[in-house]
Amino acid sequence: MKILDILDKIIGLLNEFIASFGIAAGVLLAFINVVARFVFHEGIDWAFELTNYLFIWSAFFGASYCFRKECHIRVTILLDILPAKLAKFSSLLAHLITLAYLLAVAYYGYLFIFDPDFGLKASGEVSVDLNIPMWIPYIVIPIAFVTAAYRITQKTIELIKTPAEEVVTKTEHEMIIEEMELQMREVKK
Repeated sequence: MKILDILDKIIGLLNEFIASFGIAAGVLLAFINVVARFVFHEGIDWAFELTNYLFIWSAFFGASYCFRKECHIRVTILLDILPAKLAKFSSLLAHLITLAYLLAVAYYGYLFIFDPDFGLKASGEVSVDLNIPMWIPYIVIPIAFVTAAYRITQKTIELIKTPAEEVVTKTEHEMIIEEMELQMREVKK
């Protein structure tokens, strides 16, 4: 159990750090490049390409982090009307399909980069402006999708352990109304 806790923390920190660093560094680099172009009439040649890669990495690791916090958009209308056991089964099926998809993308992303005959690493392709091997920016695909698969596996195990009656306790509109009532009480105080 200790190893899983350590792995959980490492993946969480990795996802949070890369997602936030990518956005912050990308915005800062884009700002510096705009200032350089308009004030000094001399842009940074490699800044646009690096900014793109920073935002892409940020988006992939941010999406992986969202599996941990359960902040991906879900359509629960079907779950709201199904009986508890069927709602749990449907949620479990959705988790397993998501897991299969994430693992497939991670696997094929890995092959895309490291296949000895056709992969990016074997091709020796380099980026235009940064002059780095193209497998470096693309390594985000297998890493981020494996971390997302780890997270969805955790959520699947939690779902299996959760009693069916607790899978869907309130509909989304009931939660919104409850939250609004709570806010109204706070305002009246």
